[in-house]
Formats: sequence, structure tokens, C-alpha cells
Amino acid sequence: MLPAARHQAIVDAVQRERVVRVSDLAQQLGVSLMTVRRDIELLEEGGRLERIHGGAKLPGDPSTHEPGFELKSTQLTAEKRAIAQEAAGLVQEGMAIGLSAGTTTWALAQELVNGPRITVVTNSMRIADLFHHGASAGTARFGSTVILIGGERTPSDALVGPIATGALKQLHLDVLFLGVHGMDPEAGFTTPNLLEAETDRAFVAAARKVVVLADHTKWGLLGISSIASLDEADEIVTDSGLGMDAQRILGERIGKVRIASA
Repeated sequence: MLPAARHQAIVDAVQRERVVRVSDLAQQLGVSLMTVRRDIELLEEGGRLERIHGGAKLPGDPSTHEPGFELKSTQLTAEKRAIAQEAAGLVQEGMAIGLSAGTTTWALAQELVNGPRITVVTNSMRIADLFHHGASAGTARFGSTVILIGGERTPSDALVGPIATGALKQLHLDVLFLGVHGMDPEAGFTTPNLLEAETDRAFVAAARKVVVLADHTKWGLLGISSIASLDEADEIVTDSGLGMDAQRILGERIGKVRIASA
């Protein structure tokens, strides 16, 4: 492939995925890691993308950009379903679980609608609707109890802010399944929404166990506000697309790393 065609392929991948890894590009283009790194350097000089650790992203600072639920729900569906199926195995009858807002936690909710009878605490309107309509349609075998906390609505259909935070301070959860915008060795788990970060921190404080659900594209992605450090998670469920270096770092910082195969 000629350099010009390769450069365009890299730009197309970044525009499509928002964040791409050097290793993935090298495999897709059939070239060496060094070649991809040089291409990224040239493309950054031309303002077409921005280098990050291990990859590239759209130019500019995406740390405060929050994509809507509809867009995110169509991305990486196979990976999210695999993560959800792996995480569903951690849920047992009678548990009180937290499901933070997000498309991966929503995928988990789809697995749990017909699962064991549990109490679900969520700030996601989408997740609450999923359980409600499942029960109304008679598809839920037992009918779990769902507690939807109130607050200000975000583009991802999360309810956040002081009302949500205040409600969570009164609750005790067996397990929290936390969806995140990004994860980074230094910044930890992050989100582009300041109020959502505050609400998610209250979720973490209310839980005896924290399980993060994050597909491989979240690695190296940085939101403006930190939710928790990597060390604060007890487990993480991700997919097999996550690079070995990232797996090593997470394995050193988190008690258990579960790799779901899409």
C-alpha cells in the first residue's frame, strides 16, 4: 500500500473509532509498528490526528465530549455483549447490585432481565426502562426490584448530580458494575461529565465490590474528571482486543482481570 493510501486509511480509522491503537493499525495495514508510528507522526504534523500513548485519536481535546446513548449503543456491540455475558456470571440471587449508566452496563442489564431475582440500583433511565418493559411483557422470570435514583439528565441518559449522590449515600450494594468513558494508568477511570463523575464516586463508595466493565477502546481514552483510580476496582471485565501491555498494567493494579471473548 502506498504511503498516501495508508495515511488515509489511518485517518479513516481514527474518524470511525475516535481512538485507535498502533498495534491494531499495524495488523490491519500489514506493516510494522514503526511504520505506523512514523505515519502517525506525519499525520499529527499535518493536524489530521493527535498522538496518544500507544495510538492516535481525533485532534483536539475530547475530554469533555460526551457521545449520546444512541451512537454509543451501535459501537462494538459484539465486545459489549461478551463483556456483559461474562459479568452476568458474577450476579447471584438476592444480591443488591449497582448498574451505572452506559451502554456496556445496559448490555449487562439485558442479560439480567431474565436472570436471578435481585435488587438493581441504577441512575440509567435506559436500564430502568429495560427492566420495566421486560417485567410488563412477562419476559422477566422473577421480577427484580429496580431503584432508579433521580437527578439531572445527561446526553447518555444518566441521572446525576447532588440528588443522585445523596440517594446513593443511603444505600449499600453487594456489587457495583461501573461503566467508564476511559481508563488510564495515571488518571484511572474517567468520564467527560463532572456531575456523572461525582455520582459514580458515590456508587463506588456504596459498594462492597467494584467491577468495571470496559471494552478495549477505553484504554488510553481520557475524560476530564476521574471517577476512581485503577486500584479501587476489585475486578475489570474487558475484551480480547485489549493489548498485552494494557492487560499487564491492569493485572498489576486490579485484583482480577477477566477477558471476555467476543
